[in-house]
Amino acid sequence: MIKFDHVSFSYNKRSVLRDVSFLIDSSERVAILGGSGEGKTTILKLILGLLRPDSGSISIDGEDITGKTESELRDVRMKFSIVFQEGALFDSLNVKENVAFCLREYTNLSEEGIDRRVRELLRVVGVENAIDLMPDELSGGMHRRVAIARSLAAFEPAMFLYDEPTSGLDPVNADIICKLIADLSRDRRGFIIVTHKVYDAMRVADRFIFLKEGAVVLDGDKGMLKQATVPELSIFMSELNGNCEGEARCSK
Repeated sequence: MIKFDHVSFSYNKRSVLRDVSFLIDSSERVAILGGSGEGKTTILKLILGLLRPDSGSISIDGEDITGKTESELRDVRMKFSIVFQEGALFDSLNVKENVAFCLREYTNLSEEGIDRRVRELLRVVGVENAIDLMPDELSGGMHRRVAIARSLAAFEPAMFLYDEPTSGLDPVNADIICKLIADLSRDRRGFIIVTHKVYDAMRVADRFIFLKEGAVVLDGDKGMLKQATVPELSIFMSELNGNCEGEARCSK
């Protein structure tokens, strides 16, 4: 579904991605790992056409999106559910109105239909009781779950994109988010999760892409990840020693 073909990208002449190539099918569960500034979130923005590569091409379902206009990109973006790290809820709207926003913009549902759909989505992510709360009344974990509900509101995505979904969360809320990510992919809709938390990535993903200095230095399964000899990756993997209570817990 997603093809990066020798993609490079720079911010203000600072190289962020260098000659990146990969293929990701819409049913795959992929984690993109790497340190801060390695281009992980940039990859998500390139997939959505929010950024354009300096060189190389990006294809979605066999269609090159590199030169598409904003209006042409609309259909491409509807194939994905995206949750950025900050959640990006509207501060002036309560939970119900945040989730209802896209339903009002992109569907012809009645107010009764919108209310029913919002409640259904909030049940899916486990925060129906927060329907009347404002964003500043939500915990970090609830904020992320509402953001996920809103991303699902108007469309049926082919694939989910998550940007640091457990960053800044305590272990209990991180666990809830990981389980939600896994549950939403059970109907063979895949996902790409961008994270620096190897522990959480190991719990939900089957394929791992590790970026170093903007280049792909590993692309493989859990076995390859654990056996990798890249020094920077070894530092990331050391997190597992402190978080995994046995092999089974990190293999969920």
